[in-house]
Amino acid sequence: MSGSSVLFDAPGPKARRASLISSIVAGVLILIGLGWIALTLAAPRESGGITLPGYFDPSRWDIFADPEVWSFILTQGVWGTLSAALTASVLAIALGVVLSLLRSSEIAWIRVPIAIVLEFLRGMPVLLMMLFILLVLSTGAFWAVVAALTLYNGALIGEALRAGLVSLPRGQREAGLSLGMRPLQSKMLVEFPQAFRQMLPIIVAQLVVLLKDTSLGYIVGYAELLRVNMNNLASFYGNRYLFSLFVVTLVLYLIMNLSLSWFARWLSRRTASKSSGKTLPPDDATQAILLAQASAASKQTPQF
Repeated sequence: MSGSSVLFDAPGPKARRASLISSIVAGVLILIGLGWIALTLAAPRESGGITLPGYFDPSRWDIFADPEVWSFILTQGVWGTLSAALTASVLAIALGVVLSLLRSSEIAWIRVPIAIVLEFLRGMPVLLMMLFILLVLSTGAFWAVVAALTLYNGALIGEALRAGLVSLPRGQREAGLSLGMRPLQSKMLVEFPQAFRQMLPIIVAQLVVLLKDTSLGYIVGYAELLRVNMNNLASFYGNRYLFSLFVVTLVLYLIMNLSLSWFARWLSRRTASKSSGKTLPPDDATQAILLAQASAASKQTPQF
């Protein structure tokens, strides 16, 4: 077999025709399913002997013509979500930087306890952290949400940054030492800035997860977007508007999350364009953690 041969032959006319037919059938089935869902939602329904209009009836959406409703949603719900996410993001990145440096230390009595703490934080559900902080430390709902998100995401960001450190070429460290730097100076001034730049797309992607996890604040009584719309406004206006409030909440979450996801993809492409010829980091924090563990196990050079 020649070296130019391929593993799989190009599909023939019958295979292409079968693929086209299956795609058309799947598309039709999807359209039928979406049509059935739309008709079901639009149909009137009985509730307690009263006939209620369908979910698409204008009477279920008229509250959104009131500017005060939007003002309440934006100033209370959206801002509550963003303020918790922004605060936790800054603290999580700072915590991740500290944990990555301590976790990569050569000194065992520093490295081992930090490794245990990181594994504990990664394995602990975020909601349980929020409840523990709220009930035991009595911090209030806002700081319970922020602290739990900071600890969990800071642990993941720290491991991602450590992956960036151990994946750097060994010559970077040797270059810093050859200039007369101490090992810690070389790590802080030469290695860590490169690792942070390499892992920045992963960090931003993890911040998308952090933003979505702010919705867990609903359970601890924090006034974020989900609680403001689905609890406060739904209780005030009644269950008649529950579906419309759900749709508005979903759209607002999608706008925030997809905007941050787009920024992460743009940042990844920009970082990749500046890193031609270098080994690029993995696509998510979990793979970055696995890379750090594998690289750390294979390298025996001092890290601190």
